[in-house]
Amino acid sequence: MAVLKEFKTISELLMFLTLEYGKDLERPLLQYKANNQWVGISYTNFKNETVSFARGLASLGIKRGDKVSIISENRPEWAFSDMAIIGLGAVDVPIYPSLTSDHIEFILNNSESVAVIVSNKFQLNKVMKIRDKCKYLKNIIVYNEKDALESDGTIKSFKTIQNLGNNSSQFSESFFWENAKLNNENELCTIIYTSGTTGEPKGVMLTHKNIVSNVLDALRVFPITKDDSFLSFLPLCHIFERMTGYYVAFSAGSMVTYAQSIESVASDLVDIKPTIMTAVPRLFERMQSKIMKNIDSQSERKQKIFHWAMNVGSEFSDIKSHGVPSVSLSLKHSLADKLVFKKIRSRTGGKLRFFISGGAALPRELGMFFEAAGITIIEGYGLTESSPVISANRLENYKYGTVGRPLPSVEVKIAHDGEILARGPNIMQGYYKNKKETDESIKDGWLHTGDIGVFDAEGFLVITDRKKHLFKTSGGKYIAPTPIESLFLSSQFIDQFVLIGDRRMFLSALIVPDFEAVKAYADSNNIPYKNIDDLLDTKEVYDLIEKELVKFQKNFANYERIRKFTLLDKPFSLETGEMTPTLKLKRKVIEERYKDLIEVMYSELNK
Repeated sequence: MAVLKEFKTISELLMFLTLEYGKDLERPLLQYKANNQWVGISYTNFKNETVSFARGLASLGIKRGDKVSIISENRPEWAFSDMAIIGLGAVDVPIYPSLTSDHIEFILNNSESVAVIVSNKFQLNKVMKIRDKCKYLKNIIVYNEKDALESDGTIKSFKTIQNLGNNSSQFSESFFWENAKLNNENELCTIIYTSGTTGEPKGVMLTHKNIVSNVLDALRVFPITKDDSFLSFLPLCHIFERMTGYYVAFSAGSMVTYAQSIESVASDLVDIKPTIMTAVPRLFERMQSKIMKNIDSQSERKQKIFHWAMNVGSEFSDIKSHGVPSVSLSLKHSLADKLVFKKIRSRTGGKLRFFISGGAALPRELGMFFEAAGITIIEGYGLTESSPVISANRLENYKYGTVGRPLPSVEVKIAHDGEILARGPNIMQGYYKNKKETDESIKDGWLHTGDIGVFDAEGFLVITDRKKHLFKTSGGKYIAPTPIESLFLSSQFIDQFVLIGDRRMFLSALIVPDFEAVKAYADSNNIPYKNIDDLLDTKEVYDLIEKELVKFQKNFANYERIRKFTLLDKPFSLETGEMTPTLKLKRKVIEERYKDLIEVMYSELNK
């Protein structure tokens, strides 16, 4: 195991890193970009920033057991705040910066947060709208000093709180470390509100033990060391990135660099050259789409070389997984690597050892595409309620289309109805102030995940769908939408895809085309258009998408085939409330928003 030192609480991790391990290291613990330069934060800097902020929070009256919310994009202050709050024995409540004021109001009140920390004026304005409705809220802190100065005088800046702490004789540095030592592994560490695809958010209560057990398990499974470098872009308020790309990385002595934004990830990869990165399948879909668009724009000769190389790569990977490739195949693979694969890998910086994928199902074909090019994606599975990882593939033994085997300390079994159940030290304490939901989710110590799955013959766990996503057609046939949707997403002309059919006579779909690919198709086929609406109204584009459906569903059973579809002129997004912060589609929201279009599809075929 690559963990630098065994620990039982997140505070013990902080103490070891900053008081022992990092005191003589020149390499930064964290990196971020400011004024177009990458800026490093040393272990000592991290300690000083964290401790001074914690002392300032204590000066405000924040004490053990208090709840403090954080609404911010990824930045060093997020980690300072997290470690400061936890070190004091308080409980942090991370909130997605994409949430609306109404959702923030619910979380602040439900969690009984006495303070909220926000990143900028945009987030501050959302809190100011609902401040008077938050009965427990006493302090609002903003990272950007300018935003505090421009406020109504009641808002304090992060730096002001740090100065307050540094000037406090009552709450000294030793006070902070003594408090940190008092933390017990069974104490509440954080409350994370699930974004959820339906209903009100639920506050998942995770203790130090829940999270630390998962961190240590992850380090038993993934060969992560002090020589590794992470690029972090997934939101830290989500437990997947917080556990893997933050606590796990720190525990192994790895360096973490915060990407500037989701949009900058491609350039940051080349710039930073990380060795490990956590991601969601959406990133790989976009990467594949860009690669294929580039290939389609190349000469016929270069296209043939690419497809030849991918076939060689696939054959080489397949044989290598259970044997030794022949000399002839190895030579072909070496040539394919020189001509094609090195160029693809250069887009990840050239030093990437592997991606860790989570948050949603990774389509098997997508994993195999990158595997052929020499880019390994290790997929895991879990929930916020399980801190989060339940199972994962191993670097030395993985299988695309599965989520690997259970972590060492986690038990998994399949219920009689196919639901995946999990038990272990990583399972949450319950939902905050919600006994009814807790009792429905945890029975006899087993977490009912809501996912349907099976173990294959080799003991790999295969997720088939969400239990609540399964639907039945009016003809009595059960449909698992996710595998069907994933297959269509491998089309270069389809960006997003939602299957419709619950209690219907047949299946239909709402499709968001890949607008750039469709435009390129129209241009090369002399199809006139002025804008996207024009383009989507043309028979040629409709026929193009229809041909894609026919191609991909030729092996489907009759009841699984899409008989009607509608093209949408804008993608589903976080801003419109149609996606969760981890980029999962909110089916009920989408079906309600587009119910008129859905009804038209069924009425047309029922005439």
